[in-house]
Amino acid sequence: MQQEHGHSRTEIAQRLSSGNQAAYLKDMIYGGIDGAVTTFAIVAGVEGAGLSHGVIVTLGIANILADGFSMAASNYSGTKAELDDRKRIIRIEEQHLEDHKDGELEELRQILALRGLSGEVLTQATDLISQDKAKWIDLMLTDEYGLSKDQPHPIRAALATFGAFLMAGSVPLIPYVIEMKNALQISVFATLLTFFLIGACKSRWSLSRWWWSGLETFAIGALAALIAFGVGGLFHLAGD
Repeated sequence: MQQEHGHSRTEIAQRLSSGNQAAYLKDMIYGGIDGAVTTFAIVAGVEGAGLSHGVIVTLGIANILADGFSMAASNYSGTKAELDDRKRIIRIEEQHLEDHKDGELEELRQILALRGLSGEVLTQATDLISQDKAKWIDLMLTDEYGLSKDQPHPIRAALATFGAFLMAGSVPLIPYVIEMKNALQISVFATLLTFFLIGACKSRWSLSRWWWSGLETFAIGALAALIAFGVGGLFHLAGD
């Protein structure tokens, strides 16, 4: 089995200081899948309803820009709320350290005991960590409140979602923009391939095999596309 990273002193220091490199994986996967699904839903729905390709392009572009921005804005607001809550908790802990230091020291000692420390080592670790206010509060954030070690970045999260939405969402639309023959068939193939590739890439951060993760995402996207096309077909039948 190939090692994911090196274990020399320099490699360990660089890895630990670089933070969580996969922090925006969820944002990109979410944006990519939603972009491909919603845009193809428009393509399939309009095709199913028997409308012109010009309508598909117009509605598709509007969806990519409007829905992509909406998702990015929602992700920004949600991540900003997490950041604000983190700041609120930090302020509470800072006040607790001022007003109830003995109680906070006992909390720190019990947290370290739960991590397996005991005896003189537990006492020394408690004393050392309590001398650094920032590290003390960081430990309380993760072990008492269950927050992530890394501080969230709302703008970066929003950009990751928006970028992935634009890239994946434009795939179903490209055959219509450049007026290819058999645009629907090409759009279907390209979109399903996009679903598979997103899933395959996602497997890099999971224990699933790349092909299984790809097929799982492929199945989810195919189901969404089938529903969209079926709904469009109902409108087509109603108009006849």
